Amino acid sequence: MWCKINDNDVVVNLNKQSCCEVSLAVSYYAGVDVGSVSCKAAIVDASKQLLASAIVPTGAYCREAALQALSAAIERARVNPNDLAVVVATGYGRDNVECRAFSVTEITCHAVGAIHLFPKTRLVIDVGGQDCKAIRVDERGTVIDFVMNDKCAAGTGRFFEVMAKALGIELEDFGEISLKASKQIKLSSVCTVFAESEVISLIARGERVENILLGLCLSAAERVKKLAQKVGIIEEVTITGGVARNIGFIEALSKLLGVRMNIPEEPQIVGAIGAALIALEKSEWM
Repeated sequence: MWCKINDNDVVVNLNKQSCCEVSLAVSYYAGVDVGSVSCKAAIVDASKQLLASAIVPTGAYCREAALQALSAAIERARVNPNDLAVVVATGYGRDNVECRAFSVTEITCHAVGAIHLFPKTRLVIDVGGQDCKAIRVDERGTVIDFVMNDKCAAGTGRFFEVMAKALGIELEDFGEISLKASKQIKLSSVCTVFAESEVISLIARGERVENILLGLCLSAAERVKKLAQKVGIIEEVTITGGVARNIGFIEALSKLLGVRMNIPEEPQIVGAIGAALIALEKSEWM
């Protein structure tokens, strides 16, 4: 399959035959994770070292976003696009990645990525823009069991985005402000729509913003805990997805789970890293 990477002179042939032909001459592998909110790309070399990554908004055109993310990661890695041996796509929009040699589910990719970053991981909790996943893995990163909540936005990035807007704060400040809370407010609803109405009522009642934010973090954490309990809460846990950047949510979840939790330096790209590592693995038998 021929795929234009950028507007210069780079066109890459990434069909199975070309991968076989060039695999001895190249040493770079890419993973592209097309999520509902953002598209992530990661480049690794033959030693499994992460060379670069990129995150772009998915928007309405995930095909273009995938190419944009991959192009940005290639540029940051300072590698020749023609030296990409294999590209593996993952995420809900994985079939829209034209350069892919293979498509792999995000469940598998998050497991592989988490084990690579934290080898003792046995439970992966991915809290993305629109869904949550709890993934039980063994010492090799093989998925033993998983469960996901894709029917409701409660506890996801979308949940926090809606609440931040209702409270008139920046989403990136959500967690830090919640840590200043002087009391705990328990919300009665976990549904995003109903919780938003409840938040508006709390504001009208004169409750402080930081107290409401703490209540929201606790509500989301309780929902994620119930999801994790379905596959079994076990040492040690790695949190992936953009919501892992919300320190208020992470502290609330840590207290509820009572186990050690790993937070990657860039939690959003774990799935892309896993896809890139799978690309490397697949290249060995192509």
